[in-house]
Amino acid sequence: MTILHNVPLIAAVVAIVTAQCAKVPLRYLTGRRWEASLALSTGGMPSSHSAAVTSLATVVGIEEGWSSSVFAVAAVVSAITMYDAAGIRRHAGFHASLLNRVVRSVRAMQPQSKTDLHHGEELKELLGHRPIEVFGGAVWGIGIGLLTHYLYNG
Repeated sequence: MTILHNVPLIAAVVAIVTAQCAKVPLRYLTGRRWEASLALSTGGMPSSHSAAVTSLATVVGIEEGWSSSVFAVAAVVSAITMYDAAGIRRHAGFHASLLNRVVRSVRAMQPQSKTDLHHGEELKELLGHRPIEVFGGAVWGIGIGLLTHYLYNG
């Protein structure tokens, strides 16, 4: 079972799971709302996407060397992922919010109208992250990467 000794992979998975789980108590601390569903949703603080790729890049950098081609690939994938989370995915969420408001307005004006979006479901609005959430995920991931590496390798 060599996959159990793949520290970069383990670090990335641990970073995802712990970042997702951390969203629930962090939301409670900041908004006094307990939302267990955040553990299984996109968006929010910290970004699990950022945590995953930065933990992976951190362990790869430590194990393969900061000047290695493998670290370069991991670093570039990290940058693209974080840019996407704070940019394109966040703007897609803004568009979903606007479309949901338009559909609700049309329904209010014409209640018998056939304007149902996916049989009455609204588009998911929390898709991406604010830059601070991406940064929080990156810091979380670097910490998880360091911790995982040192737990496995002493």
